[in-house]
Amino acid sequence: MPAAAPVPAPTPRRRSEKSRRAIYDAALALVGEVGYPRTTIEGIAARAGVGKQTIYRWWSSKADVLLEAFLDLGDGPEPPALPDTGDLAADLKAVLRATVDGLRDPRFDLPARALAAEGVVNEELGRAVVAKLLQPSLQLYVDRLRAAQRAGRVRPEIDPRIALELFVSPLAQRWLQHTAPFSHEYTDTLVDYALNGLAPR
Repeated sequence: MPAAAPVPAPTPRRRSEKSRRAIYDAALALVGEVGYPRTTIEGIAARAGVGKQTIYRWWSSKADVLLEAFLDLGDGPEPPALPDTGDLAADLKAVLRATVDGLRDPRFDLPARALAAEGVVNEELGRAVVAKLLQPSLQLYVDRLRAAQRAGRVRPEIDPRIALELFVSPLAQRWLQHTAPFSHEYTDTLVDYALNGLAPR
């Protein structure tokens, strides 16, 4: 009777990727359930079913774990470019509608709120969140508005970094503080109001 073929051992890369994914899921779940201050490396490790040293081998702090887990929720560390159809209003409305849908995703909502709240009182974390999560996306708005300036659809003296706050900041405030409902219709209106003030005179 021939001997059974040996079962191949999992490769280190595959095993590491499985652990990494479990750590991401555990970190996002915990920070959403108990908040950032009560989330610990030990808790993440226990929930992910890995050793604490496994986490410290890849990350130096729980903030690093959480920020990377958030980046993984999207398409990767590089956010997709904003569309440029030649219609600035339509492009901004499409992106902001997608943002509304993302903010309503419970996988994102609870942990994002926990990190945002902690970032207000924890300056180091707040700076990291801005640099790693917010700034790359905000730069895309800047680039799209500059393209509109070159096309003559936005006044040349407008500062794109300030201009983008006319529609991004109100949406963020409604989401974070529950000041009022947010919807596709709301973000469409933000764009219309903002561009009426940005259009060439």
